[in-house]
Amino acid sequence: MSGPQESGVFTALRTQLQGAASEFAGGPDALEGILLGMVDDVDRAVREPLEIFPVCHHSPASALAMARRLREKQPKVVYLELCEDMAPLLTELRNCRLPVAVQAFAGEIDGFPQEWAPLSVVAPITEASAEYQAIAYALDTPGVELVLVDRSSDHVFQWDRANTSEAAETDGSPAEAEGAPKSEEAALHGEAVGVEIGDLRPRFAELEEHLLRHGKVRHWSEWWHQYVEVPLGDSDHDTYRQVMFLIGSLFRRLAPGDGSRVRVDEDRERYMWTRMREHLEATGTDPEDCLYVCGAFHAASRVEEFGVHGRSGAFTISPRTATTWQYGLIPSSHAAIEAQFGLAAGSVSIAATTWQKSLTRTRVRPYRLEGQAGARKSRAKKALPAGSAAQAPATDRLTGFLHQPPVLDSVDEAELLGWSVDIVRAARRNGYLASTADAIAVFETSILLAGMRDRAKPTPYDFQDAAVTCIEKDSVPGRRDVRRLVEIMMGGDRIGQVGYEALPPLARDVYDRLEPLGMKLQQRGVQRALLDIAGRPELEACSDVLWMLRRLMPAAAARPIMGERRLGERSIQESWDLALGTHQRALIELGYEGVSLEQVLEQRLRREAYGPRATTAGVLAAIEDTLLYLRSGRLADELGTHALKVLAAERSVDGAPEVLRRARALLAYYRTSRPELPAWIESFVKTGYAHYCTLLPTAFRDEDATVGQVAAMLGFLFSMESLALSLGCDRTQLELAVAQSHPDDPSKTALLWAAQVQLGTLSRAELRSRCAELLDNPLVVPSYPRYLNGFVHALEPVPGLADVVVEAVSNAFGRLPDAVLLPWLPLLITTLRKGAADLAPLLIREAGRIFPGRLPALDAWIPPWRMPQEDPFAASRAQRTATAPVGAALLAARPATCDAVAELLGCEDGWQQHDAPARPGAPLLSAHPATCDAVAELLGCDGGWAAAGDTAVAGAALTLRHPATAEALEPLLADR
Repeated sequence: MSGPQESGVFTALRTQLQGAASEFAGGPDALEGILLGMVDDVDRAVREPLEIFPVCHHSPASALAMARRLREKQPKVVYLELCEDMAPLLTELRNCRLPVAVQAFAGEIDGFPQEWAPLSVVAPITEASAEYQAIAYALDTPGVELVLVDRSSDHVFQWDRANTSEAAETDGSPAEAEGAPKSEEAALHGEAVGVEIGDLRPRFAELEEHLLRHGKVRHWSEWWHQYVEVPLGDSDHDTYRQVMFLIGSLFRRLAPGDGSRVRVDEDRERYMWTRMREHLEATGTDPEDCLYVCGAFHAASRVEEFGVHGRSGAFTISPRTATTWQYGLIPSSHAAIEAQFGLAAGSVSIAATTWQKSLTRTRVRPYRLEGQAGARKSRAKKALPAGSAAQAPATDRLTGFLHQPPVLDSVDEAELLGWSVDIVRAARRNGYLASTADAIAVFETSILLAGMRDRAKPTPYDFQDAAVTCIEKDSVPGRRDVRRLVEIMMGGDRIGQVGYEALPPLARDVYDRLEPLGMKLQQRGVQRALLDIAGRPELEACSDVLWMLRRLMPAAAARPIMGERRLGERSIQESWDLALGTHQRALIELGYEGVSLEQVLEQRLRREAYGPRATTAGVLAAIEDTLLYLRSGRLADELGTHALKVLAAERSVDGAPEVLRRARALLAYYRTSRPELPAWIESFVKTGYAHYCTLLPTAFRDEDATVGQVAAMLGFLFSMESLALSLGCDRTQLELAVAQSHPDDPSKTALLWAAQVQLGTLSRAELRSRCAELLDNPLVVPSYPRYLNGFVHALEPVPGLADVVVEAVSNAFGRLPDAVLLPWLPLLITTLRKGAADLAPLLIREAGRIFPGRLPALDAWIPPWRMPQEDPFAASRAQRTATAPVGAALLAARPATCDAVAELLGCEDGWQQHDAPARPGAPLLSAHPATCDAVAELLGCDGGWAAAGDTAVAGAALTLRHPATAEALEPLLADR
């Protein structure tokens, strides 16, 4: 690569490194090239006219050096390595409590694979970060311009298509990744891709392992704290820059040959330098008045576009896709930052504590945004002094820094003793049997561990290890471990909050609509809300908002304790556990989808109903939610019309139980709340009747269709039959479907028998005889529980068979010996529990009605099915008298009926006179009384025997037994 000539600033350092390389490697080789190349990278970055300020992600040393440099240099333009499309959102940081994350969100994408949706990019910002110092300085200082120069959020996914699935993963060691926190706070960023501002970590696994082993530390965060943060905390500006340039060059030159990642890194550097040169040319700003804040890894760049005098025109920035991006601030936390960027648990909290100590020690005045939570009132801003941005000539500070021995700080016994006492107190509050002896042990062990690791002053990591060793003698489930207690004591998992003014319109609308509750909903934690809707009708609107939040947000955000919302019902009192402050991120992301809860809910319901994987049950669920939460008849009718198309296109019965349950609920709701049924539900019943009749024979034979699904189909057909027939459906279609069904599975066979009983093609007596035959066949007895399973499922379509099912179960327990009964008893119980748990209560209620309620009565109890069947008309027949004036009068009044019956029965004797001695009809009716009963039952006449006198008159027996029969037969047989 062509570039400016090397300066003589680092000549001495080059000579020393060249000699060291020759001594260790035995001559010039790759090592010499790497070492001298690192010095060249530092030299090149130092001599760049536009001052480069290298930083590390959330590093207190970087933040401290940034605050110092900004007050010394007072730059007029600050170039920051951050997605350029996030710039308008940075002013809202003053309305938040840090840490928060700047987020770019895209719910509907255009130009990317649909399976990537939704797209989310976050950039977390903490107070102990150099980026925040630069932002606060630029936004609150008059005459200073802040320019974001990194690739846009759209380009993040454009360039990382091959690595999108790995973008949120870390490059650290497996041990550190396993140690990442997995708490609720660690998930505040969700599945978003993190923009690694100032990321600085070895990409060469062997190098990181070497540094950790020789540094006698457990993870990278501890190594960085010990060997970079502490030495650079009190260093001057030039030393800080050159050391950071050197570290960035080392990690860059020893990075593995991952072509895709190297390409993305170099493209980002080309992108940033291109944007900076464009801004300098457009504004005419002097590079000496600017400051470029970027990660140390990118500061030691070797691309040809590097510098204000780098190559121009060779790199073309690709256009953005048609994806619409939305921007907002979401709450973040130390644990979320650690989890997303692969840092050790507690490292960000320790960094925050180190930042506060450094400010107290060095008396550096940091920058904070005006109006920031906890910020002091700022003084009046003054105009920038002329010429304050001059940059001093570079001098070699690396040689002295690399030669100086490590500073051995003395043990701060007061601080360490305070830590030891505090951790014992926290451990006792959390259930550990800690005492004063443990505090002394932690104190001494911390000093011992620090000495074993070649440091005089114990670091927070040494203290953490000592506390775990001395206090956590066992692990108890549900108890906070000591490592977590140390993190809390060192500063805790600080969680940020987005202020009301920085929230999207939807979130502000939610807080405004819930204001009548009189609660501080932005606070974290769970709060109990009591809604007396009957006493305060204005709270009904709050109830509607809470139920919509329950539907749209995570379950823990709004959890009902008392009260429910079902079709046709409204609660008069409700109790809620609300945690909207804890789930503020989810509420903010709702604001990316619309401006009100109703709009977002309607959009989601439409997506669920019209999606490519939508099912009939899913569409009916969307209709039910529409009526519950939106009370929109228009949307319900639209989705109901779409449900017809989805149902007609389905070729499986997987969703039949859910379809049956929701269709029944919707039908009951419309019947009780509307004067007439909507057109779509009438069409749905007609379509469903024909659809399930068509699929019924196949479902009985299909091995993949469960007995519960087939029972749900029959339940739909039988429960909706009256409505379907009134709308024009033909019952013959159902009869043919049942007749064509020939299942092989015992459960489905029992279900088919129940359907035949409901249709009248099989009598109850025949069903009982079939069950008895099953028990008599020793080859069928082992599968008898499966038949019972089918009978229990048959209670869904035919609930009137409950007594037959109880009889079948009782006969099995009464007839089978223990040797046969006990082996399949567990199978019976598990089968009923797994497949018919919701139908078991119906069976239990029927058994409770039949069986005696007390144990003494059980010995003398006889099951109803074993009692002799008596003729119900015997008593009435015994009361008949010899005279029948009523019957004779009725026959004389309606002679056509008697003629029609006589013709139907083939009687040609004709009428006889009243005084005729022959009465041939009376002996026939007396000999066969069941004939009259059968005719009466066929015609639906249940008046019973009439009390009459003379029964000797021929033909009068029919009238005397059933007086209504003649009247019913007359219009039917009038033509005869």
